[in-house]
Amino acid sequence: MSANKTLVAYASKGGATEEAAQIVADVLRSKFGLEAELVDLRKSSPETAQYGNIVVGAGVRGGKVYGEALDFLKKGFGNRKVAFFVCCGAGGDPKNYDKVCTQYLNDTLAKYPKVNAVASEIFGGRMKILGKTVFDNRDTAKIRAWAERLGKKLTD
Repeated sequence: MSANKTLVAYASKGGATEEAAQIVADVLRSKFGLEAELVDLRKSSPETAQYGNIVVGAGVRGGKVYGEALDFLKKGFGNRKVAFFVCCGAGGDPKNYDKVCTQYLNDTLAKYPKVNAVASEIFGGRMKILGKTVFDNRDTAKIRAWAERLGKKLTD
């Protein structure tokens, strides 16, 4: 296991979570020199032994966090530094922020006591209907800022 190797694993259907994961990985590489590898959990569930840090991202649809991310959290990850983020439309609305943090971050992580999260955050999302974007309330500056705070925690 290398402390410099960081897995950024995500489950995305509409692309918002994938794009957030890419931003996080880019910041960890460019600002902190971490070897950040992106993995789509809808395509594979990677072995984690080689990674010192693990970031898990999930989308939400129909009020449920994507199962691929939840299945991946079951691994626990031992004593490694873990971060968890969620992208959902309600997360981009300041009026709903506290509620969705409880529902999608706190309640989810409480179900996985073996996951020692050093950071978690909720971001806005995007909804497409028949391939057409009907709303997009993601804030890429917020994603970058969180990734910078996360990078400091992962390199301490």
